[in-house]
Amino acid sequence: MDLAALTFDSAGLIPGIVQDRAGEVRMVAWLNRESLQRTLDTGFVTFWSRSRQSLWVKGESSGNRLRVVQIRPDCDADALLILADPEGPSCHRGTESCFDADPEGGPSAAQPWPATLPWLGRLEALLKSRRALADLNGSYTQKLFAQGVDRIAKKVVEEAGEVVIAAKNDDRKEFLGEAADLLFHLDMLLLERGASLLDVVEVLHRRHADRTGGPA
Repeated sequence: MDLAALTFDSAGLIPGIVQDRAGEVRMVAWLNRESLQRTLDTGFVTFWSRSRQSLWVKGESSGNRLRVVQIRPDCDADALLILADPEGPSCHRGTESCFDADPEGGPSAAQPWPATLPWLGRLEALLKSRRALADLNGSYTQKLFAQGVDRIAKKVVEEAGEVVIAAKNDDRKEFLGEAADLLFHLDMLLLERGASLLDVVEVLHRRHADRTGGPA
């Protein structure tokens, strides 16, 4: 990245919007030239603290670091989109994102934030934690992981059949419910085989790029 091509403000700062690979915005903070260079050199996001007037590595004390995947400036080169793999929650409150609902000011339980596709990343993280605790005497998910790939694959086949049957009926709620069950169990199967939904998305991305001549 050419730092000379970026536009820093009068204080020598540029905003950085951190997004994970599932597409969820994690946080926004400021960088100066030194913190940006440190980020590029180390591979972990380093910001500039305006209150302390010093560099700070995100997660340096908590362990919840942000491992850089890519940094991209916007069209005016005065803001940065930082794609990162979070190593834990990104907000000081212990939530995944600084934009999560806040009981003291954010969306209430009666008016929840609308579901978006990045939520699938959270579901997958939950499934990973359940897989780590696989137990025949545990929860439904833990039991299924404990039974292994054959049992999980059988469930995927069962759920796929139920989706097809529901698609032939005029019941949208039932159809979406069966589709949700299929996606849930397919994600379990992917994790059991050491993969993830993002790996599948990457395959689709490459196929589309190959057919359109766009960037892979």
